[in-house]
Amino acid sequence: MRLKTKHFRLFTRGSAKVMIDWPNVTVAGHQELGLKPEELQKSKCVLGFIPVIYYSILLCVGVPVNILTAVALSKLASRTKKALYYYLLAVTGSDILSQLFIIFVGFLLETAVFHRDVPSLLLHSVSAAEFAANHASIWSTVPLTVDRYVALCHPLLHRQISYPARTRKIIVMVLMLSFASGVPFFWWSDMWRNSHPPTALDTVLIWTHVTIIYFLPCSIFLVLNSLIIHTLRVRQRQQRCEGECGPKSAPPRRLGKTTAMLLAITSVFSVLWAPRTVVVIYHLYVSSVHRDWRVHLAYDLSNMLAMLNTAVNFFLYCFVSKPFRGAVRDVLLLRAGPLYPRRVLPQQHGPTNASISSLYSVNNKRSQRDSTPLSPRRSRKPS
Repeated sequence: MRLKTKHFRLFTRGSAKVMIDWPNVTVAGHQELGLKPEELQKSKCVLGFIPVIYYSILLCVGVPVNILTAVALSKLASRTKKALYYYLLAVTGSDILSQLFIIFVGFLLETAVFHRDVPSLLLHSVSAAEFAANHASIWSTVPLTVDRYVALCHPLLHRQISYPARTRKIIVMVLMLSFASGVPFFWWSDMWRNSHPPTALDTVLIWTHVTIIYFLPCSIFLVLNSLIIHTLRVRQRQQRCEGECGPKSAPPRRLGKTTAMLLAITSVFSVLWAPRTVVVIYHLYVSSVHRDWRVHLAYDLSNMLAMLNTAVNFFLYCFVSKPFRGAVRDVLLLRAGPLYPRRVLPQQHGPTNASISSLYSVNNKRSQRDSTPLSPRRSRKPS
């Protein structure tokens, strides 16, 4: 955009020519508003108030749902002592922290309410907390994937190393490493406000961010899930071969609900976080979020999709897991009954009755033997 600083017009007054200087109204208006040249090139938010409404709804729905999920998972973990529920509980707690720091503090308070007019120290501190909570939310799923892989591919080893105390230690270690990994992002630059090109520090932080948040965990998910699916398929083929060779065989083993839940969690994460990763790399090498409104729009939409991942796990758990649905029902109805009532199998009645009748017959024979008098031969005394 080319701006002229001054306009000159030539008027004739009698025999003299007078040149009058007319200032440019556009430049004067921007100078009165105090806008800098960098701010004139700043891209505008095309979505308007849509992100504020979206994040408000996501916060109002996601936080209560995650709290309900945490209570239900804690009941299941305390009663079953399974490592699965401890890992899912860590994921849920990290999602709650992500919603509080990223959505409530980062998007709603800083951006919508204060318009980023906050002290720089507070802004960078909140940024580090956002990245730490985000890393914890994603990396809590990694030990869950490793646990499922060991359980299906190496069941004997899983029985030796998987117990609640060890699971809690692994969760604490993962959370501490995730929180520590958020410290370098104290120097993360604001993509919406910084007009200068990305520096070397920005390049290092962006590549560290996409590696920790997407490339590395997705690589682990892809490798371990592929091995799990391959192992299950091999077992199904072996069972089919045994069924064709032998007279009778058990039905082929299907995909377990725990494995299905794991595949659903990792797949949803990979899909929802992929657009944001692409936009961040595009911002680094092609066009800036600050200058191009199309990149700005793509960055806003990708953030909205990524934050949706913090609220969908509850619905995945309800869709896949029947014990989780029962635990949620007990929490909502304020019931404290056992989640797994003991059922007497019909096959147990026959052996039980048989054992009772045999015991009764044995006792009856003993009583008859004790009540009968001794025979004469036995009653005689030796002479």
